[in-house]
Amino acid sequence: MKRLFLDLEKCDECEECVVKCGYIYHPQNKGITSLREFATFAVVCHRCEEAPCINSCYHNALAKDENKIIKRAKFLCTSCKTCTHACPFGVIFDNFLDFLDAKCDFCIGRDKNLCMETCTHKAIEVRDIEKDDIAQNIYVVSDYLAVKHSKKWFLDDKVLYKKK
Repeated sequence: MKRLFLDLEKCDECEECVVKCGYIYHPQNKGITSLREFATFAVVCHRCEEAPCINSCYHNALAKDENKIIKRAKFLCTSCKTCTHACPFGVIFDNFLDFLDAKCDFCIGRDKNLCMETCTHKAIEVRDIEKDDIAQNIYVVSDYLAVKHSKKWFLDDKVLYKKK
């Protein structure tokens, strides 16, 4: 099945994202932000049992779905960033939490994806991916998205490290 493919390793190489979104209803052209948030919560998040990020949100904007993946209700989120500080693994990045944001629609039914054309690191593409490929660190996140992420996260004396 053809899916939008996001390589988070390449995505992390950017100092500042320059990707543009072709969906006219995305405020300030931020479709890539919601795509990265969705991919990170699905693949990188440690899905803590106690979920300090969820417990810290006094607007109740964060919740787990049936697969224990965190979802952010953007209409409830005020971008206060308390969840960013509460996450013990540093998974929720400040730049994910724009107050004005819109959900990526994966360019379903469109021939061109502006995000693919404007990504300088070629981190976004359309690929034929049927299922998870653990050997390649590729994970099917939804019917329309697959994500690559291979960095291992671990805690050592309460300090978070990225192991390459």
